[in-house]
Amino acid sequence: MAETVLELDDLTVRFHLRRGDLTAVDGASFSIERGQTFGLVGESGSGKSVTAKAIMRLIPAPPGEIPRGRVLFEGSNILDKSDAEMRALRGRRIAMVFQEPMSALNPVFTVCDQISDALRTNLGLSKKEARERVVELLSLVGIPSPQKRLDSYVHEFSGGMRQRVMLAMALSCNPNFLIADEPTTALDVTIQATILELITGMIERLGMSLLFITHNLGVVAHACDRVGVMYASHIVELGDKREIFARPQHPYTVGLLNSIPRLDGQAKYLTPIAGSVCNMMDPPTGCKFHPRCSHAMDVCRREIPRLKEIAPGHLAACHLHDRGTA
Repeated sequence: MAETVLELDDLTVRFHLRRGDLTAVDGASFSIERGQTFGLVGESGSGKSVTAKAIMRLIPAPPGEIPRGRVLFEGSNILDKSDAEMRALRGRRIAMVFQEPMSALNPVFTVCDQISDALRTNLGLSKKEARERVVELLSLVGIPSPQKRLDSYVHEFSGGMRQRVMLAMALSCNPNFLIADEPTTALDVTIQATILELITGMIERLGMSLLFITHNLGVVAHACDRVGVMYASHIVELGDKREIFARPQHPYTVGLLNSIPRLDGQAKYLTPIAGSVCNMMDPPTGCKFHPRCSHAMDVCRREIPRLKEIAPGHLAACHLHDRGTA
């Protein structure tokens, strides 16, 4: 039986803002096994990045709070750990590649200084040892002539190279769990493919587990083993990649799949999902997707559907399955 590395149980994240309370993640539950790549997919604003930051315990308080739920990493609840214990955990055992390198990297320090800082703090390496290790890491992620790029600043790298630096920093202390938050966003298609191949290759080579956050189902199809579909703070579908792509069970997942360009010529036009993501400060009652759903029933407007098993290992949160009409 495969070992579970990370398990989310009813995770809820809320922000108390001047305009009111906003629930960014509402009862998220899923698990990731050792060596597995899990894709968390959904439109912008669905709660994917907040979920990742909650796992890393990076939700600012105030205004944020985690009122309920558990984040179990290797059997231990991260939410119960002290700040000192979390500082020891981040980098060494759990690492994260953030969405925008120019925001995550410090423009006034060289690349070597920034990666070395993590190595010296977490592994106790000397300045010389850390510098040698940085050369190895930059070479590992495919940066040409790494010895010559050690003392370069972030603005001297292209977008794809900055993302490689972020990956090198995340891998610097040999963590066994990696979170990649939309690492291919804002990169051209060729560079996206290169970064994606690099990340998946590193995961296989180092035997790590990966939480891959994206809005691109094409990336999910290529890189992930299991998939969680997120909409307006809720996990609405969960299962094996092949099962979800072959037999999607939630109307939102169906809409996402219908909006993917295809190369086989079967569809002349893409089919967009009607409407737009709901206002999370004033969400609709019941199922948050019902204003955009062509299958909406009265019960959808009244009650929030719960995740239920439709097939072995395949779960969906939709009232259609309560009526046997899916």
